Amino acid sequence: MTDDTPLWTPSPDRIRNAALTAFAEAAAKRAGRSFGSYAALHGWSVEDRDGFWDLVWDFCGVVGEKGGRILADGEKMPGAAFFPDARLNFAENLLRKSGTGDAIVFRGEDKVERRLSWDELTALVSRLQQLFVSLGVRKGDRIAAMMPNMPETAAAMLAATSIGAVWSSCSPDFGAGGVLDRFGQIEPVLFVVPDGYWYAGKRIDVSAKVAEVAEKLPSVRKVFVVDYLGTAAEAAARIGKVEALADALAPFTPKPLVFERLPFSQPAFILFSSGTTGVPKCIVHSAGGTLLQHLKEHRLHADLKDGDRFFYFTTCGWMMWNWLMTGLASGATLLLYDGSPFHPDGNVLFDYADAEKMTYFGTSAKFIDSVRKAGLKPIETHALASVRTVSSTGSPLSPEDFRFVYEGIRKDVHLASISGGTDIVSCFVLGVPTEPVWVGEIQGAGLGMAVDVWDDQGKPIHGEKGELVCTKAFPCMPVGFWNDADGKKYRGAYFERFDNIWCHGDFAEWTQHGGIVIHGRSDATLNPGGVRIGTAEIYNQVEQMPQIAEALAIGQDFDNDVRVVLFVRLAPGVELNEDLEKRIRAKIRTGASPRHVPARIVAVADIPRTKSGKITELAVREVVHGRPVKNKEALANPEALELFRDIPALKN
Repeated sequence: MTDDTPLWTPSPDRIRNAALTAFAEAAAKRAGRSFGSYAALHGWSVEDRDGFWDLVWDFCGVVGEKGGRILADGEKMPGAAFFPDARLNFAENLLRKSGTGDAIVFRGEDKVERRLSWDELTALVSRLQQLFVSLGVRKGDRIAAMMPNMPETAAAMLAATSIGAVWSSCSPDFGAGGVLDRFGQIEPVLFVVPDGYWYAGKRIDVSAKVAEVAEKLPSVRKVFVVDYLGTAAEAAARIGKVEALADALAPFTPKPLVFERLPFSQPAFILFSSGTTGVPKCIVHSAGGTLLQHLKEHRLHADLKDGDRFFYFTTCGWMMWNWLMTGLASGATLLLYDGSPFHPDGNVLFDYADAEKMTYFGTSAKFIDSVRKAGLKPIETHALASVRTVSSTGSPLSPEDFRFVYEGIRKDVHLASISGGTDIVSCFVLGVPTEPVWVGEIQGAGLGMAVDVWDDQGKPIHGEKGELVCTKAFPCMPVGFWNDADGKKYRGAYFERFDNIWCHGDFAEWTQHGGIVIHGRSDATLNPGGVRIGTAEIYNQVEQMPQIAEALAIGQDFDNDVRVVLFVRLAPGVELNEDLEKRIRAKIRTGASPRHVPARIVAVADIPRTKSGKITELAVREVVHGRPVKNKEALANPEALELFRDIPALKN
């Protein structure tokens, strides 16, 4: 699973200058003992949660009143309360910087380029705040957005949270049903939309979808359309209840912002589960928990510094958008990109990195894999001299792609593979900038996160695969689920497997270096002959083969057992014949184990995935077994599911 030497080791200068090193020194003073390793610091952070989170607040300079208590009912999960006496405002913490330097740089493919200074961003937020207040928006009201990842989306979120409203967003490529499945549950009072968006050079108009959604959201008082394609005024004229945002803002001039400081646990965001097996869960996140967790991850784990140029390729329907936005609280410039990461070709994001002196390059494992398979080598075509960190998430990053980052993108870079989820709007395990990077491994558990791997009996295991759990409460646990007054759905989602323990649903394994490997989702884990197998272990082998563009594996109920079925999307011009099947099986047998070898291999033209790019093993499993898929609207390409229905090779 691992090579004998690390792929990358931080230089002494990098370790010395890391915020994590300064934090460890501050922690040593508070704790009255020294921490000779990251493992020792992490141990203290979960043993003394009061001391740790108190220090995070001070070290990161949180704006607000801390209050006297750090943690109440700390042994209850759910039920623990962090900073129960605190008062703060999420937006106030993100907008403390001023000046003419870049706060946001935006590229909409090769069609639109804009930038906002800190003063311009604050001015726009002020005008939006006044608009929202004039419409009677109050603390706790929901503001929903079906928006591209553009400056107005960030500003509207900041304006919403500045007055204590709850923000929720999705991307404009969702179908009307998918938007209604989400926002219909939370009853927003305002709805922010674009006139359209660009994707792969194509102009996508969304006015018909906006009209359909607006008509079916009776709680919405007003729909604001943002000009992106240059047709906002026309769209507003055609659709009832819709006004061009520029027109709505015209009466308001910038004034000093007013921030309402609210309890630490005040809801700030509603995020949604992927919804591929039912109506999406509405996960409510607090202002304080989200802010503190993101500050910790950005400053200590991402080593984000004031003035850094911070990028993550994300849509507004993925939690990474929320994570990116909080980078403003560290004084970083946000580099936003909306559209296809392969338009006009696979170099576009690397071009962006060079042009804007990007320091943190965040993307998905799928993007890195696609760049490698496209034969691109940015290390030969781009300087990328400013990039200190490359970050990957969304799905497990294969060992092959770990190596490619250093061989094909940049040699001296901190590769931070990170994993967590919408459920906590942050990470359980992620990068550690003062530690080596080993092939295929996430570097460690996040500070303050009591992460472990347990077997089915609830016992900790090392060097074996098991359930990823968190054994102690942490600040960014959800406030709860929307419309779940008794908390039954919330408890059922995370706490029923092991009492008073967060069970995340990832299949994971500790490594000999203290790192962790995620083998896929537990509910997608294969179980042939009663042995649990992670799907990522199969993909890591098969997707190294040039003949295979992409793969998806499921367990099919068959003959009173479960057999492994592997679906492959082939490279152009390749045919799945007996010889290729033998080579696939041999690759899996030698690279993983005989138990991983599929009983059936089936070629398909496409593989279904969610809007955030994750393949949907569960939805495919339902189709193969003849069961309905409850929420196809959550998929980017729902038509691909039909390719998996009634396949003759799976009948015997």
